[in-house]
Amino acid sequence: MIIIIPQIKYLGISGITLFPFILLRDRSLKVDKRIMNHERIHIRQQVELLVLPFYVLYLIEYAIGLIKYRNRKNAYMNISFEREAYQHDADMDYLKKRKLWGWRMFIV
Repeated sequence: MIIIIPQIKYLGISGITLFPFILLRDRSLKVDKRIMNHERIHIRQQVELLVLPFYVLYLIEYAIGLIKYRNRKNAYMNISFEREAYQHDADMDYLKKRKLWGWRMFIV
Protein backbone atom coordinates (compact mmCIF):
# COMPACT_ATOMS: atom_id res chain seq x y z
CA MET A 1 0.00 0.00 0.00
CA ILE A 2 1.40 3.38 -1.02
CA ILE A 3 0.82 6.48 1.10
CA ILE A 4 1.85 10.01 0.18
CA ILE A 5 3.33 11.96 3.12
CA PRO A 6 4.93 15.23 1.97
CA GLN A 7 6.53 15.79 5.40
CA ILE A 8 9.10 13.03 4.86
CA LYS A 9 10.94 15.42 2.56
CA TYR A 10 12.22 17.04 5.78
CA LEU A 11 14.08 13.80 6.48
CA GLY A 12 15.89 14.26 3.16
CA ILE A 13 14.36 11.12 1.64
CA SER A 14 12.06 10.32 -1.26
CA GLY A 15 10.47 7.29 0.32
CA ILE A 16 10.57 4.82 3.15
CA THR A 17 9.10 1.37 3.62
CA LEU A 18 7.40 0.60 6.90
CA PHE A 19 5.79 -2.77 6.31
CA PRO A 20 3.25 -3.05 4.77
CA PHE A 21 3.35 0.58 3.64
CA ILE A 22 5.53 2.45 1.18
CA LEU A 23 5.56 6.11 2.18
CA LEU A 24 6.48 8.61 -0.54
CA ARG A 25 7.07 12.35 -0.34
CA ASP A 26 4.92 13.10 -3.40
CA ARG A 27 2.51 11.41 -5.77
CA SER A 28 4.82 11.69 -8.80
CA LEU A 29 7.15 9.12 -7.23
CA LYS A 30 4.50 6.40 -7.61
CA VAL A 31 5.47 6.16 -11.28
CA ASP A 32 9.22 6.24 -10.67
CA LYS A 33 10.03 2.61 -11.41
CA ARG A 34 13.43 2.71 -9.79
CA ILE A 35 12.23 4.15 -6.49
CA MET A 36 9.26 1.78 -6.41
CA ASN A 37 11.52 -1.20 -7.12
CA HIS A 38 13.90 -0.06 -4.37
CA GLU A 39 11.06 0.09 -1.86
CA ARG A 40 9.65 -3.27 -3.01
CA ILE A 41 13.05 -4.84 -2.37
CA HIS A 42 12.74 -3.54 1.19
CA ILE A 43 9.25 -5.06 1.47
CA ARG A 44 10.70 -8.44 0.47
CA GLN A 45 13.53 -8.08 2.98
CA GLN A 46 11.08 -7.24 5.73
CA VAL A 47 8.78 -10.15 4.91
CA GLU A 48 11.57 -12.73 4.88
CA LEU A 49 12.79 -11.51 8.27
CA LEU A 50 9.25 -11.43 9.68
CA VAL A 51 9.36 -7.62 9.89
CA LEU A 52 10.57 -6.84 13.43
CA PRO A 53 14.03 -8.48 13.09
CA PHE A 54 14.52 -6.43 9.91
CA TYR A 55 14.22 -3.19 11.88
CA VAL A 56 16.44 -4.47 14.68
CA LEU A 57 19.19 -5.50 12.24
CA TYR A 58 18.76 -2.29 10.26
CA LEU A 59 19.26 -0.14 13.36
CA ILE A 60 22.20 -2.23 14.57
CA GLU A 61 23.95 -1.91 11.20
CA TYR A 62 23.24 1.81 11.14
CA ALA A 63 24.64 2.28 14.65
CA ILE A 64 27.77 0.30 13.78
CA GLY A 65 28.13 2.39 10.62
CA LEU A 66 27.88 5.61 12.61
CA ILE A 67 30.70 4.46 14.84
CA LYS A 68 32.78 3.18 11.93
CA TYR A 69 32.27 6.03 9.44
CA ARG A 70 31.31 8.91 11.75
CA ASN A 71 28.98 10.04 8.99
CA ARG A 72 25.21 9.47 8.77
CA LYS A 73 25.07 9.14 4.99
CA ASN A 74 27.97 6.66 4.85
CA ALA A 75 26.42 4.69 7.72
CA TYR A 76 23.11 4.55 5.84
CA MET A 77 24.69 3.62 2.51
CA ASN A 78 26.56 0.71 4.11
CA ILE A 79 23.53 -0.97 5.65
CA SER A 80 23.30 -4.36 3.90
CA PHE A 81 19.60 -3.87 3.14
CA GLU A 82 20.29 -0.54 1.46
CA ARG A 83 23.29 -1.87 -0.42
CA GLU A 84 21.17 -4.63 -1.92
CA ALA A 85 18.29 -2.29 -2.76
CA TYR A 86 20.50 0.38 -4.35
CA GLN A 87 22.54 -2.14 -6.33
CA HIS A 88 19.44 -3.75 -7.81
CA ASP A 89 16.80 -1.01 -7.92
CA ALA A 90 17.34 -0.46 -11.67
CA ASP A 91 16.80 -4.17 -12.40
CA MET A 92 13.03 -4.49 -12.70
CA ASP A 93 13.30 -8.29 -12.78
CA TYR A 94 15.47 -8.55 -9.68
CA LEU A 95 12.70 -9.65 -7.33
CA LYS A 96 11.79 -12.49 -9.70
CA LYS A 97 15.29 -13.95 -9.56
CA ARG A 98 16.40 -12.82 -6.11
CA LYS A 99 17.53 -15.56 -3.76
CA LEU A 100 16.14 -15.83 -0.25
CA TRP A 101 17.96 -13.50 2.15
CA GLY A 102 19.83 -11.87 -0.74
CA TRP A 103 20.81 -8.98 1.52
CA ARG A 104 23.31 -11.25 3.33
CA MET A 105 25.66 -10.94 0.37
CA PHE A 106 25.99 -7.21 1.15
CA ILE A 107 27.05 -7.38 4.79
CA VAL A 108 30.35 -5.52 5.23
